[in-house]
Amino acid sequence: MKTPSRRQMLGMVAASAVMPSVVRAAAAREIMWEELIPPGVPYSEIIGEGDIDPVNDTWQPVFDDNATKLNPALDGAYIRMPGYIIPLEFGTGGVREFVLVPYVGACIHVPPPPPNQLVFVTAQDPWPNDDLWEAVWVTGEISHAIQQTEVAQTGYALLADAMEVYQW
Repeated sequence: MKTPSRRQMLGMVAASAVMPSVVRAAAAREIMWEELIPPGVPYSEIIGEGDIDPVNDTWQPVFDDNATKLNPALDGAYIRMPGYIIPLEFGTGGVREFVLVPYVGACIHVPPPPPNQLVFVTAQDPWPNDDLWEAVWVTGEISHAIQQTEVAQTGYALLADAMEVYQW
């Protein structure tokens, strides 16, 4: 058997470094928004009443404790889910930090959904600025992370290693 050259060895090392992400991307569990709510908690029980903020002319929803209950099966899971982008940090290269929301305009033109229906995403590669109104698939590791952003409180955080336009 012939010994591989240095160039061939470097190629094999580079290929093996890429392979885990390719294998991992194929193993992403596809989820939908209702799966962010823990089993046994109906969606109707996370939407609360609210108040009008006359100063800012906005509706401020009041959620009950179910709004921050998170699905324990998803903490640390590698998932793929659809949604819309509400940009938080972007530059000429695109959007790197955003809130993934279940419908167009959530958090901007209407009251925000409850925290367990919002995902704070950090993208490894920026999403182009000209595709912000497109529905997207986001793939990466999701974790429990209640945090306040400038648009709403989010219940999950996701480090996205792949994104693509959502195809019906």
